[in-house]
Amino acid sequence: MNKEKHPLPQLLPYLSRYRLKIILGFLMVLLTVIVGLVQPRVLGYVVDELQAGIAKEKLPFYAALITGISFIEGFFRFWMRKILIGVSRDVEFDLRNDFFSHIQMMSLSFLQSRSTGDIMSRATNDLNAVRFVLGPGIMYSMHTVCLTILATSILLRMNWKLTLLAYIPLALVSVTAKSFGRQIHDRFKKIQEQFSAISTHMQENISGIRVVKSFAREKSEIDAFKKLNREYVRRNISLIRLSGLFYPLMAAFIGMSSVVLLWFGGRQVIEGRLTLGDFVAFMGYLGLLTWPMIAIGRVINIFQRGSASMGRLLEILHTPPQIASIPGATAPTNIRGAMEIRNLTFRYPGTKAPVLENINLTIPPGTTLAIVGHTSSGKSSLVNLIPRLFDPPPGTIIVDGKDVRDWPLSELRRNIGYVPQETFLFSDTIQENIAFGNSAEMTGSELEWASRISQISGDIETFSRKMQTYIGERGITLSGGQKQRIAISRAVAIHPKILIFDDSLSNVDTYTEERILEELTKVMKDRTTVLVSHRISTIKNAHQIIVLRNGTVAEKGTHDSLMAQDGIYADLYRKQLLEEELNIT
Repeated sequence: MNKEKHPLPQLLPYLSRYRLKIILGFLMVLLTVIVGLVQPRVLGYVVDELQAGIAKEKLPFYAALITGISFIEGFFRFWMRKILIGVSRDVEFDLRNDFFSHIQMMSLSFLQSRSTGDIMSRATNDLNAVRFVLGPGIMYSMHTVCLTILATSILLRMNWKLTLLAYIPLALVSVTAKSFGRQIHDRFKKIQEQFSAISTHMQENISGIRVVKSFAREKSEIDAFKKLNREYVRRNISLIRLSGLFYPLMAAFIGMSSVVLLWFGGRQVIEGRLTLGDFVAFMGYLGLLTWPMIAIGRVINIFQRGSASMGRLLEILHTPPQIASIPGATAPTNIRGAMEIRNLTFRYPGTKAPVLENINLTIPPGTTLAIVGHTSSGKSSLVNLIPRLFDPPPGTIIVDGKDVRDWPLSELRRNIGYVPQETFLFSDTIQENIAFGNSAEMTGSELEWASRISQISGDIETFSRKMQTYIGERGITLSGGQKQRIAISRAVAIHPKILIFDDSLSNVDTYTEERILEELTKVMKDRTTVLVSHRISTIKNAHQIIVLRNGTVAEKGTHDSLMAQDGIYADLYRKQLLEEELNIT
């Protein structure tokens, strides 16, 4: 089978980091097996001596010897498990970190194409299945191989004919394992896919609980969840049914081996060709092989589940980031924030029609560009290209004389304070959300300054724990306007050279908006600012205003010059003035 169907070998680089621990763990496995193999031989000697009339005084010695062997075996077994299971936890730690780091590097288009629940399922459930391969899977495999090789060599020396007869039924184990292995893999993969669907449904319902409740859709959502859950149970039962047939078959083959041994071995004892002690020892060694034969089934189950899960993890890990820094990329030495957009035409991946077409703009450092336009005119698409949330075509967006694609990605974004249209706050305190861009170096005075800029400081003072107020998931305890203002504080707190506000005052009342703009004007004086808004009052003082229509620049100029043109901009302005007058009356 090809490598794509067997992704487990790609775990070897992770295991190689802990090669010394694995070697030590293998040594513990070997010692556990060796000590365990002594016990059947001792029992054989005891039986033979009992037949010969053993002295009563020797019984405590043999009892103590067998007890000591058991304790020594238990000691090595403890360290075997501690070391090898510990390695699986270490690799799980590394793999989880790599998975999370890789997700952080992926582009928005990739993350938007996959549900959060699916990614979470891979990072938890699938990763746990892979850990079982690295821990119990490897440990049982080592133990099975060592015990089978050593026990078989002992059995062959004792009576090779009897060994071959006893092993004939055991050979059927490998045939059964191969037959069932692929089915286990396929069924477990379907189980994990269904678990992803359940996780997605759960995550979306919890995140959108306000919508569910406001539309009284609780019952329908519960019914939909039950349907997904029922399918999950059905797929698990399908795997259980397969496993339920697999393990009894394994036990049956092992039982057949014992019957063969009892029949032919018993006859050899009766005929005097085999001592009773050797026969007991032989049965003891074959009994020791019972667990490895059963373990083969369990190991195959673990490895097939792990293979399916590792394949799902590799689907993510083997997808390269679509947006990344080019090798050797360097940032300009003196960053001023000058921007130029040259013949920009952009379409989203997988679409034919461009959302932006032939955009040309020059934005000197320290000036403000305002963007207005109707819904779906391309405003957010344009500002998302500046920090490379989506990649613009080469040579179309220039910052400080350098194509943004030639900047180190982290350096470019570190110099941009971005407030997106959809405000997102983390489940943390207000302080941690404002200081998110540079929490390690932000002082209390800087936090207060940033909160004053967005006019959120007054609201913070009304909270019982001030800056340490926990705001809940996505800032659920705050109003829309409060969330937007904290997002503005977060953007200005890092002192960027470029500020981007994508309709970030839409939930703020007019009075508060004026106060925020008054404070922002002081900050924007030394920074290049791109301001997207549907309110003319927000952007009328900008150095340059453009009106987007269907992805093209329909009008460009200052507030006064655009009013003089009496076009789209002037029409928007008059409509908004009329709306304000109607609201006042």
